[in-house]
Amino acid sequence: MQARRGITLSLRHLLILLTAIGFLPLALLGTWGLKAAGDVRQREQDRSMLELARALSSAVDAEHDGAAAALAGIAHSPALKAGDLRAFHEVARQQAAAQAEWLGITLADEQGRLLVRTMAPFDVPPPTAVDLPSLRQAIAAHGPVVGNLVRGHSGRYAFPVRVPINLPDGQRCVLSAVIEPGRIVNVIGRQRVPEDWIIAVTDGVGNRVARSREHERYVGGAPSVALQRLMHGGPEGTGDSKTIDGTEVRTAYTTSSRWGWTVVVSAPTESLRYPLMQGAVVYAAGLALSLATCIVLASILARRIVRRIDRLVRGAAALGAGAPVSVGPSRIREIEQMGQALAAAAQQRDRHERERSELLASLERAIASQEEALAEAREAGQAKDEFLAVLGHELRNPLSPIVASLDLMDLRGDPGAQRERAVMRRQVSHLKRLVDDLLDVSRIASGKLTLELHPVDLAEIARQSVAAVAGMRVTLETPESLWVRGDDSRLAQVLGNLLSNAARFGGGEAAVTLRSEGQNARLTVSDRGVGMSPELLARVFEPFYQAPQQLARRTGGLGLGLAIVRKIVELHGGHVSAHSTGLGQGSTFDVVLPLASPAATAPAAAGTPLASGLRVLLVDDNEDAARASALMLRHIGLDVRVAHTAHDALATYGEHTIDAALLDIGLPDMDGYALASALRSAAGGRALRLVALTGYGQKSDVERATAAGFDLHLTKPASLDDLRRALAA
Repeated sequence: MQARRGITLSLRHLLILLTAIGFLPLALLGTWGLKAAGDVRQREQDRSMLELARALSSAVDAEHDGAAAALAGIAHSPALKAGDLRAFHEVARQQAAAQAEWLGITLADEQGRLLVRTMAPFDVPPPTAVDLPSLRQAIAAHGPVVGNLVRGHSGRYAFPVRVPINLPDGQRCVLSAVIEPGRIVNVIGRQRVPEDWIIAVTDGVGNRVARSREHERYVGGAPSVALQRLMHGGPEGTGDSKTIDGTEVRTAYTTSSRWGWTVVVSAPTESLRYPLMQGAVVYAAGLALSLATCIVLASILARRIVRRIDRLVRGAAALGAGAPVSVGPSRIREIEQMGQALAAAAQQRDRHERERSELLASLERAIASQEEALAEAREAGQAKDEFLAVLGHELRNPLSPIVASLDLMDLRGDPGAQRERAVMRRQVSHLKRLVDDLLDVSRIASGKLTLELHPVDLAEIARQSVAAVAGMRVTLETPESLWVRGDDSRLAQVLGNLLSNAARFGGGEAAVTLRSEGQNARLTVSDRGVGMSPELLARVFEPFYQAPQQLARRTGGLGLGLAIVRKIVELHGGHVSAHSTGLGQGSTFDVVLPLASPAATAPAAAGTPLASGLRVLLVDDNEDAARASALMLRHIGLDVRVAHTAHDALATYGEHTIDAALLDIGLPDMDGYALASALRSAAGGRALRLVALTGYGQKSDVERATAAGFDLHLTKPASLDDLRRALAA
């Protein structure tokens, strides 16, 4: 037998040696991978910080652009164009107050003398403008300029945004917005960055305008020397630097090519390196732990024991997954006991699962039943709202061309059909009132009828409502003014419904009386008509209830007007009552509302006449309504273009100059809300008045129209007077 050569090892030592040799390449590869990952992380961190700096620079540019655009809009003020600096001072002061972080607005001539300064009354002699270089730059550049951060006459830091303008006498001036650094601080504050990162913004000469940390302490100062050296490398870049307080940081900066301001983003070097060091420690610890575990397992585990344990592991996994547990017998007592325990646990689990399944099934049935009932209620409510919206739209749409045609015939002054037109107009108004009553009573039933309460003059509302009554003689007795807290349109609706009721049942005459009684206002509408029986008095305010009528139903109506009156009055905190001494003795309705303090006197707004030759775009897929409305508007001197689809409307707007647009909402290719947004985008900054003219008249429709950019919402049918007011600038 040959003698054995070399070193002989036991199986235990051989397994340990093989384990160590196997882990050596992993350790080397992991170390190289950690270094490579660190380099990649550094490059990604630099790129991310530079992208953040660029994004912030764009946001700062957007703030400057917005301020310049606002100044350009203020420069078109009629007072400034008229050379009335005192009136312009008030306009500029209001505009500055509406802008966040604007200290004020100034107007200076080429020599820097301030002509207007909203930070002080107009009569106070203004000082000389600050930051004269940027003022001269705006004059020379003939365009917007953003100045540098300076300390103004009030001692506060601010920077100017300047726009050159020409006064009516040809004098060159500069209109400036004086803005606090807090506006830029707000831009920084909207960024989601780690708390230990520092973001700073400097102006064109390096003055610090804003800082994410300790802004008040460092505002107006210069960057650190290390940052200044880094920023000499070009308009943007990354590198290591130090903050003003000596903290070592990794920095990315970028300088705006438009305004010359610089955004600096810095992160502490220590916080950037910490994840790399942490990863190295975790990797080393895991590697060492894995090596030790493998050595231990190589020393103590045997194939027979591992095979038995694998059976137990599969049994435990089956127990957790809810599958049947099968563990074979074993000659090792402890493993056998564990197998028996798993089998017992599986039986107990099955019993609990059955009980839990029964409880869940019962709960699911109860929840399903409840959800089904709620779903049915929601669907019913939604179906009702959709039906009423469609009903209002479909009933109002045919009325629109009828009203437009009647207005057009009135404009043409044809006396031959004057009586027939009056009949048609009364019937159209009656049908419109029926539609409004249906929608109002639905809102009342669903609790969606809301009021906009403020002090209103009930005497003025009574005078206007009586003046609007046609075909009936109404006497009015009212004080000069009587104030209540209410919704003026709804109170006018109350009086209108009562007068409409008197017109149908009051014999053509009615009397309206308004007086003060203690802490209340009493509005009385009385007539000498058919009167009411006691049975009718008891139910006169119920919805859809009407007194017995002849088959001809000459008085018409749906029995909703008085029900709406009662609900509106109750929402105002008052009450309404009806009185009659019997049939043929007339009727009296009393509305009692709490008195309120008069509203503060506001200057009356001067009415704006409708300019002749106004260029109007009329968009309606109903060709009859579009044709009639266009003829009516052309008859009063307007230049009208007609389109029946949104695509045609956009094409027409691109080909012609348009001052105002009347848009239907239910268009075949694009709804009116989207069309309004498209027209606003196409108009850019040019003035364009948008009016929604639609059969959808619920409050949600009005709110959606306002959100879409409409200046006014009109519900069909709209009269000529409605269109005149809507198109007036």
